[in-house]
Amino acid sequence: MSGGAAVGLPASASCAAALCLGVAAWLVVARDQGRRRARVLFVDGVVESPLRKRWERIRTWLQELSRERREWLALPVALAVAGLGESVLPVLAGVVAVPLVRRWLRRRALRKERESRADGVVALCAAVVGELRAGREPGQALLVAVREAGVTGVMGAAEAGVSAAARFGGDVPGALGQAAREPGLDGLAGMAACWRVTADGGAGLAAGLDRLEGALRAERRRREELRAQLAGAWSTVAVLALLPVLGLGLGAALGADPLRVLLHTPAGLVCLAAGGLLEAAGLCWAGRIVRAGETA
Repeated sequence: MSGGAAVGLPASASCAAALCLGVAAWLVVARDQGRRRARVLFVDGVVESPLRKRWERIRTWLQELSRERREWLALPVALAVAGLGESVLPVLAGVVAVPLVRRWLRRRALRKERESRADGVVALCAAVVGELRAGREPGQALLVAVREAGVTGVMGAAEAGVSAAARFGGDVPGALGQAAREPGLDGLAGMAACWRVTADGGAGLAAGLDRLEGALRAERRRREELRAQLAGAWSTVAVLALLPVLGLGLGAALGADPLRVLLHTPAGLVCLAAGGLLEAAGLCWAGRIVRAGETA
């Protein structure tokens, strides 16, 4: 009997292995069929899951919030700190920080728009020079440059006046000078001067605008080099601004519970107010120094 059992054991093991292989093959086939069915239903768009729709809507809303209303992201941070410190003071600080962050973001957006307009003026000069050298009249060259050179919208509200003056033979230098009053369009004043002096001869106007374009490009290059040199100073300002946060994190890691001390004790509140004022004064002072270097 022991011999029969010894012979039957490998047979049963072989049957079990074959059964396992069959089950594994069936699971693989079923899994592939399930993947194809899910791909047809959810990816190809025959039937879309409501949960997927809701998630896409939430993600779109978060993207719009982070792009257009980024200042409101200060409130979740303040709520998190308020929850950790068990106090409403961080929430009040977050409410106060929202308009300040909005003002900073708006100033940053205006600076980017001003620089984009300045780059557009350089591109406009290059396009007008190209059209003049191709044999077009000055007014027609300006119209074609504004329409086809990818600089439409550079002059803002004054673009319609410049285009009308160029199309109907009006006062193009006056229209350019009016447009030069907008932020970032200072180069149009030089363009208006070149136009006023050499508008009767296309070749002279092309040479003047070519020199103006070179000057504007050199100014932009100097601005970029200065910004690169001041990047280290701005990094220092950012590090100094984050030092108090690092100090709080280090104190929490050592078990000192700095949020409870700062938010729930009279001495902590005094230190918090004094530290906040000194932090704001230091940031303003450092930012003013760096901005003075940029202006120079």
